Amino acid sequence: MKPFHYALLSILMSGVMATSYAQESTDIIFHKSHEPKKQNAPFSDVVQAGNMYFLAGQIGMDHTTRTLVEGGIQAETEQAIKNIEEVLAQHGMTLDNVVKCTVILSDIQYFSAFNEVYTQYFTKKPARTTFAAKGIAANGNIEIDVIAVK
Repeated sequence: MKPFHYALLSILMSGVMATSYAQESTDIIFHKSHEPKKQNAPFSDVVQAGNMYFLAGQIGMDHTTRTLVEGGIQAETEQAIKNIEEVLAQHGMTLDNVVKCTVILSDIQYFSAFNEVYTQYFTKKPARTTFAAKGIAANGNIEIDVIAVK
């Protein structure tokens, strides 16, 4: 083989070894909820993989009363985002750390009203997927989950 081939092979092998090490050394942490009433839920509020944080979906529920807020899609959107902010704060982050949002609406006709509230909070414009589905938890109108990077 020519010296160029040895150099290329060396670069490729070091990349493979670095990638293999990174994949083997990533710890996954299943964080308990900061809310006492959700400590026994069958899911984690946050799962951390390295510097990535995968948050469970949040609905427009006021966690102090455990009921949906009144006022329709815009009030529920604002509350869901505030719930996300609370969870992020527990891990030293803000909405600026969010890189991906998934939004589920109970009716796609709510898109414009939801978006009016959403754009006030997510000013960094993370990637987003939005769709409608029936049967959101607690008969809510919206659920939002996010992925954040610290």
